[in-house]
Amino acid sequence: MAKPRRKGGPKQKLSAKAARDKAARDKAYAMTPARRAKKAEAQRKKCPKGYDYDHKRGKCVPMASNRGNEGQGTKKEGGRRYRVG
Repeated sequence: MAKPRRKGGPKQKLSAKAARDKAARDKAYAMTPARRAKKAEAQRKKCPKGYDYDHKRGKCVPMASNRGNEGQGTKKEGGRRYRVG
């Protein structure tokens, strides 16, 4: 059975090769030890419906407030400037 189409279409308009390459990169990143530990921690917290676990704040927060650094964007959040805990 095919997946339902996203409302509004795909987020990025990539060629078939670029989409495959991106999927491979995303999968490799998702399987790093740090990402796997964060996923496991989030699953253990069992947040209510509509909430995500925020690793920086250490609690369940609404999904909308857990995107984009609370309205500040993610540009200043990358690399060694990202602090958890």
